[in-house]
Amino acid sequence: MSEIEKVVVIGTGFVGLPLALSLAAEGVEVIGVDIDENVTEAINDASLNLDESEMQALLEDDTVQEHLVAQNAPEEGDAFVISVPTPLTHPEKSPDLSYVQAAIESILPYLSQGDVVNVESTIPPLTCDTLVTDLLTDAGFEVGDDVHLAHSPERILPGNVFEEIVSNDRIVGGATPDCAAAAAAIYEPFLEADIYETDLLSAELCKLMENTFRDINVAVANEFALICDELGIGAQQVIDLANNHPRVDILSPGIGVGGHCLPVDPWFLNEVDPEHTNLITTARRINDMMPDFATKRIRRATAEYTDPHILALGASYKPNTYDQRNSPAKEIVEDLRLDGYSVAHYDDHVPEMGYDDLRSLVAEESPDVVVQFVAHDDTVAAIDGIRGRLADQGIELLQFGGAEPLDPTQHVQ
Repeated sequence: MSEIEKVVVIGTGFVGLPLALSLAAEGVEVIGVDIDENVTEAINDASLNLDESEMQALLEDDTVQEHLVAQNAPEEGDAFVISVPTPLTHPEKSPDLSYVQAAIESILPYLSQGDVVNVESTIPPLTCDTLVTDLLTDAGFEVGDDVHLAHSPERILPGNVFEEIVSNDRIVGGATPDCAAAAAAIYEPFLEADIYETDLLSAELCKLMENTFRDINVAVANEFALICDELGIGAQQVIDLANNHPRVDILSPGIGVGGHCLPVDPWFLNEVDPEHTNLITTARRINDMMPDFATKRIRRATAEYTDPHILALGASYKPNTYDQRNSPAKEIVEDLRLDGYSVAHYDDHVPEMGYDDLRSLVAEESPDVVVQFVAHDDTVAAIDGIRGRLADQGIELLQFGGAEPLDPTQHVQ
């Protein structure tokens, strides 16, 4: 395999665009392909407004603008990276691979001998060995001989994409060892971490195991919260006590799990082996029920008010990020509004929902109840700063995740 001089990235969203920018910044010729003409135009004239300053600076960089061209159709290249979504179907919760299939089909006319086809999209196990290989074979390409097929799942965190894409280790699985080595070369221009080469199935499973492990750990914390609520005691104070054990590290419970990975990826394992995913699917259902639990707590807290006005803080799916994909907070607010509750919803990490000062916001909204959905560091600090004032004004405060724990030395009846 010769040096990769030109990379065609199919999909310029949360995963594809950071990769395209990182490669172009190193002088690699990059074609970013997206079906949305508004997106491609905004990339080409550097007018796309990104939520992270480092990524925005890359987009506007002269070297990037020289080496990155966005367009609506692929063209020939040395390597093709598939970075399109793999959502779930509803209510079946089965993976929708139509985007991946369409992306592979779109590059078939432009493939030539020795090219790399690298799938970054998160996919169910065996997808590369079945769907992707079948599409390539039907088009006349022998995987491992004519084209190098690989899978390298992304590992990036919204809010810190620039640092993560450079410093996180990469798993690259190939149909053959040569395929893995060929695909690994895509990341060498910018990657400062290690690359672990393996087979296709191991790479597919690795990403799913990583996110399923996290989802299960969130679920046990949330289930502890459900138990504590039933028993009338604060879960966080008990968790803090339990975490004094040297081999225990329980997470803080919250209102559910959002983002594109954790609510989705565990179901991919269930798709290929439903018999052995009982724990996994139970954890998924526990996390899915947490928005309803949070909504019920809010209803209880506002039961004494005739027409309560709620000030809700936090719309992203996790603390200290702007990302609202599959946000439990937004689901809760929507449910409350459908029930007739008056809810003012703000998040100082989301530009269109921001506010300048929490003290002023409370004065402006005059809420009966303030609900903190997301424990952004600055939001928690701001609430701590006005906690006494809220109490003096008779404004009830309800916090989920990151709430001030009770004094662990206090005896609770």
